[in-house]
Amino acid sequence: MIREGLGLNLFSIRNYLDTEEHFLEAAKKLKEMGYSYMQFSGAPFNAEMIKRVIDATGMKVVLTHVPMDRILNDTEALMDEHASIGCYNIGLGMMPIDAMKDEALCRETIEKLNDAGKRMAARGFKFFYHHHHFEFFKFGEKSVFDMLIDAPYINFTLDTYWIQYGGNDVVETIKKLKGRIECVHLKDYMIAVNAEGKGFEPRFAPVGDGNIDFARAIEAARESGAKYFLVEQDNAAVLPDTLGQVERSVKYVAENLI
Repeated sequence: MIREGLGLNLFSIRNYLDTEEHFLEAAKKLKEMGYSYMQFSGAPFNAEMIKRVIDATGMKVVLTHVPMDRILNDTEALMDEHASIGCYNIGLGMMPIDAMKDEALCRETIEKLNDAGKRMAARGFKFFYHHHHFEFFKFGEKSVFDMLIDAPYINFTLDTYWIQYGGNDVVETIKKLKGRIECVHLKDYMIAVNAEGKGFEPRFAPVGDGNIDFARAIEAARESGAKYFLVEQDNAAVLPDTLGQVERSVKYVAENLI
């Protein structure tokens, strides 16, 4: 089902991005595991350093997360830097929380992001917004997510976990974003006993360990124009065996979803 190979959002292993040497070592290990490409996120964006790792490993970067200030106010230089590493998808991890609590500020922020996306599109780039659950917060009957959909130059890094966490249907949301979800985060949603041992809580997990029906989600995403599928496990970086966590995901995908 995933014919283009599988990628990893490096935010999952951000503890390996502290130095270029650690990043290079991790990228080599990801390639050995079966990953084909990466999203650069979880560390400051340094195009020259990233290019050296790409050249040394052949692991291309297909998407980034960079600061909103650069997206809005340093757009041309940012595009030049991305072009130097062969990446034409520029992403934002999230809007400031305060911008999502005030309707006027939210609309203003989205308008600015859409304008940056328009400038990117003029040069052959695409702007991607990575959502969480809080974009499903509503002003009356319209959510922040709906307002983002209304902005034509904003594409979505669709995140399966956060859609489910936000109380929405994963497959139906994917269908709603047809043509605007070239990049998808495969993030599983597990129900686990909480730290106190007295109840339950949702938790990030390797793909296949949780409750999301990835076969249906991936099929819908492919039909909606998805090109890059990126494993993401937010908590892998703080678990004892970080690389082992993301290896579980690539093995599950290889055995069940390709």
